[in-house]
Amino acid sequence: MIVVLFALILRPVGFKYRSKMPGTTWRATWDWLLFVGGFVPALIFGVAVGNALLGVPFRFDDTLRMDYQGTFFGLLRPFPLLCGLVSVAMLTMHGATWLGIKAAEPVAGRARRIGVCAALATILLFVVGGFWVFRIPGYQIVGQYAHDLDSNPLGKHVAMVPGAWLTNYADQPWMLLAPVLGIAGAALAASGLARKWNGVAFIASALALVGVISTAGLSMFPFLLPSSLDPGSSLTVWDASSSHLTLIIMLIAVVVFLPIVLAYTGFVYRVLRGRVTTETVNADHSSY
Repeated sequence: MIVVLFALILRPVGFKYRSKMPGTTWRATWDWLLFVGGFVPALIFGVAVGNALLGVPFRFDDTLRMDYQGTFFGLLRPFPLLCGLVSVAMLTMHGATWLGIKAAEPVAGRARRIGVCAALATILLFVVGGFWVFRIPGYQIVGQYAHDLDSNPLGKHVAMVPGAWLTNYADQPWMLLAPVLGIAGAALAASGLARKWNGVAFIASALALVGVISTAGLSMFPFLLPSSLDPGSSLTVWDASSSHLTLIIMLIAVVVFLPIVLAYTGFVYRVLRGRVTTETVNADHSSY
């Protein structure tokens, strides 16, 4: 988490200080720091999802205190690293489609070429990860689970079963739309980028992200964070939920503040509409 926070802090600092001094060395240094600030969180977020699919070494004692017995480097296993690469590839694809819309040549052309490679890498890595899941023991709740009672992570029996992460797809075939959307969206994004259909590529890329992320979520439901150390301590959506009163308060807050956030976000995108060209950059020296 500290690594991710440090990388995220580099981005606003990098944008601020990149233009503070003249010289290519200064700007190139901050460019690399901006790259690190984008690459590391994307990788670690994917690694986190991969570890959630494998299970994390923690348990609850009788007083519901969590005992984590893992290390940071212990989380960097092959499958989570593959998930991290999926995350990097699909976010690179999505960023490239946005540059295709916002940037002028030659930046837009370079972004489209990188975006096509990233989209194809997303498909390949996502498919490899899908086949890998067949070999991963998933988690299943054994017997009846009274999820309408007070939250208690230890109030259930959980078993690790090979291929269990695919059970939801067998029970609810409509869920297969998620992986299909992930693959088809990335393929359409690659095609759109190659043909300079920037709007189509951006929408297809967004749908691909929805498909890939939903695939992991639907596979694991109702689990949020399985425990490889003590499967019975695994957290489900019901174990991790807030009280009914808290959820009502949060709903009211969302109803009040979400329209404000959306309105402000729409205003910002309207102000920043249009492509960034060489002329606009030369007119504002702080841009570089």
